[in-house]
Amino acid sequence: MKDFEKFLIMHCAPTLASLKPASLFNYTYLSEEELSENIQYWNEEMNEKGLYLTILRKRNQKALIYVCRVPDLERVLKDFQILNFLNGYGYECGNCHEAIEILKSRLESQEDFPHEIGVFLGYPLEDVTGFIRNTGQNFVYMGFWKVYGNKEEAVKTFRRYKKCTDIYSRLWEQGRSVKKLIVAA
Repeated sequence: MKDFEKFLIMHCAPTLASLKPASLFNYTYLSEEELSENIQYWNEEMNEKGLYLTILRKRNQKALIYVCRVPDLERVLKDFQILNFLNGYGYECGNCHEAIEILKSRLESQEDFPHEIGVFLGYPLEDVTGFIRNTGQNFVYMGFWKVYGNKEEAVKTFRRYKKCTDIYSRLWEQGRSVKKLIVAA
């Protein structure tokens, strides 16, 4: 359980703090039972605060864990430009849970990583489409993601995310529980 907590802090602090709609991390698990228990436990702890954990994909004892703030993701996915972008990839759905299920399906059925996942993580659409169009090359800056648009705004965002992660890590190491660090929706 402590191992999973550390991953939540290190990879999801900006989402726990309500600065970002979602985060993603790879978690190596020893057994299906252990993984299932972690997901169930943390959903019970976090759902009441608007957070939802799901496994997007499992391969070779590694699980790709997605942590999102459902109301924030719903807002992102209702943006007209993002909706049109996702429709082009077959995301014709009514809510974020349906969209996440489509994303899971795409992750399982494709060898390549579906790069539209960037919008599910709250990356600017301009950067997601820039990454796809440039196949990950020709970016103007790189931090939490590759930037193709507004570098100055991205740098500010990256600083906020890093500061948040540093603070959350320090507080957690001092004994503050993950549950106490979660900002309620």
